[in-house]
Amino acid sequence: MPTWNSRGLRGSAFEEYINRTNEKYLEHSLALIQKIPTPITPVKIDKQSRHITLAYFDQKSTVDYIGVVQGIAVCFDAKECKSGTFPLQNIHEHQVAFMREFEKQDGVAFFLIYFTAKDIFYYLRLEKLLEFWERFQRGGRKSFRYEELETEFFFRPANGLFVPYLDALQKDLQLREGH
Repeated sequence: MPTWNSRGLRGSAFEEYINRTNEKYLEHSLALIQKIPTPITPVKIDKQSRHITLAYFDQKSTVDYIGVVQGIAVCFDAKECKSGTFPLQNIHEHQVAFMREFEKQDGVAFFLIYFTAKDIFYYLRLEKLLEFWERFQRGGRKSFRYEELETEFFFRPANGLFVPYLDALQKDLQLREGH
């Protein structure tokens, strides 16, 4: 079972940037997005500070964020990638299943990926992820490469926002309308 103190804070800076962006979106009445806490079971608690020092994840979490953008239900997960190759093992089958079901209910599911070495963000549409996922399920690559991604979905901080993903969401919605 993974422990909280060995992996639990990985990606926390990226998530904090997303949280700050979501606060700005809320201030401007653009979106209401909530961070979904990962349920944990405390194992060790420092009696003096009353802080949890060791914990186990209770159950499989689905996505990191869920909410609504201008009447459109959205859910997404945040991932970091240190190289130009993203291992699909960082995405879990139960997450993909949840996102598929979410989209069957007319929601929009996606991943936000921060490519740390290149210092750039990427909006990974569920449809594009499923191409890589199905290739992997058929015995193909267990990862996808930076070069395989749709260039129009890369973005950087802008307009005072750390992770301005709404423009990419708009592009995603336009692609869906074209199908």
